[in-house]
Amino acid sequence: MSQQGSAGNVLAAVASLFFPGLGQLLQGRILAALLFFCITATCYFFFVLVIPAIIGGLFHLWSIIDAAKFKSVS
Repeated sequence: MSQQGSAGNVLAAVASLFFPGLGQLLQGRILAALLFFCITATCYFFFVLVIPAIIGGLFHLWSIIDAAKFKSVS
């Protein structure tokens, strides 16, 4: 996964689409994966309250975009 738009980033974005944080985990970013999953899952758990559901949706979208735009440092 050397650059933005590479096949690895596309795969990571698709993985994050189905499971928030999975794309970051595929890229080796464990802390980011845990944070995206925990925040999104907690917000989706409280979906009956409208505001947490919206915040969860935004974090899920952010997870997908973050996985797609990741550029490795090395």
